[in-house]
Amino acid sequence: MSGQSHDEAPGRDGGTRTPREGVDDEVLEFAQMLFQLAREGGTERLAAYVDAGVSADLTNERGDAFLMLAAYNGHPDTVRALLDRGADPDRANDRGQTPLAGAVFKGYGEVVRVLFEAGADPAAGVPSAVDAARMFEKHAFLELFDT
Repeated sequence: MSGQSHDEAPGRDGGTRTPREGVDDEVLEFAQMLFQLAREGGTERLAAYVDAGVSADLTNERGDAFLMLAAYNGHPDTVRALLDRGADPDRANDRGQTPLAGAVFKGYGEVVRVLFEAGADPAAGVPSAVDAARMFEKHAFLELFDT
């Protein structure tokens, strides 16, 4: 990687991002492992870490919390476990997207139901879950949201 120091990594937009200053490499690796558990649906392990004191609403460099990653990747059990441990169902990432809108976009019906039944606001975020359901003609979700 010419032109980049070992402290920089390519960002998603092609630019570079610098890891948070003052954060130990082991801590960053641990956090990355936790976010990967959320992406992969590692419910039991992730729940154990949250039970041990990791914030259920910890976010990565894009503002994605565990709940967003679990919802967007279709893991209803992980979503349920995080909600049971106090994760905010309406926590938007840095782009204004909510877990409910992400699950609607991906068409994960069970995840949508779990989030909605936990009180996620279908009008929150940009685009909102309602907007996403309309945009992608997901009529069953609009019916669920009673819109």
